[in-house]
Amino acid sequence: MTDAPGVFERGIGADFAKLHPMMRERFGVSVANGRACVGTGVMHEIRRSPWWARPFLMLGATRNIMFPEAGSEVPFRIDNYPYIDDFGRETVTFVRTMQVRPGRRRRFDATMVYSEARGRVVDYLGTHQHLPVDLDLSVTERGGLRLVSGEQRFYEGRIGFRFPMLLSGRAHLTEHYDDERGCYVIDLEVRNRIVGLLFGYRGEFTCEFPDADGMPVSLKPYREELRE
Repeated sequence: MTDAPGVFERGIGADFAKLHPMMRERFGVSVANGRACVGTGVMHEIRRSPWWARPFLMLGATRNIMFPEAGSEVPFRIDNYPYIDDFGRETVTFVRTMQVRPGRRRRFDATMVYSEARGRVVDYLGTHQHLPVDLDLSVTERGGLRLVSGEQRFYEGRIGFRFPMLLSGRAHLTEHYDDERGCYVIDLEVRNRIVGLLFGYRGEFTCEFPDADGMPVSLKPYREELRE
């Protein structure tokens, strides 16, 4: 690991060393070491809320924040590229692309920065960074990563407010490396405290670690937001 820690290493802190070596390689991507992480695999299950919440998911899909389809054995790709954004912040993409059916791809976009002011990783959801979310990151007993989302805010032009959790969901994600199968295993659920499950998936994938300077411009958000 380089002397200049990346976004995830800063967010996890000293416990970063407790991650499984393959998890450290995956989440150690940074501008300093010049490496990215590209994973390909299968989502064994994509789950979504009941039909009456479908309009909410369809709205989110317009900005690559969740989507209304469900399915099984869905091919997917995840791109984690570090770069410096227009405000000089080290940023890591967290872009998931899923082939939900023939002729239909969906993306779930996020870009993550380490916020000095908030003392944690902030996750900007979607294509326009309108919705920054606080993340709590920790290491599991098996050397995996646990992510729990917290306070959410909405920014657009001069508008800025704390987004009410009653109208949104809290994400719980775990990821670990399976030595026997030689792959990463991921599980995500987004739940609203009133209606329950909004969106979720579980799957597995393998990774390559290309040079970060080969980052496709299509992974960057259309708009960047300075407010965290």
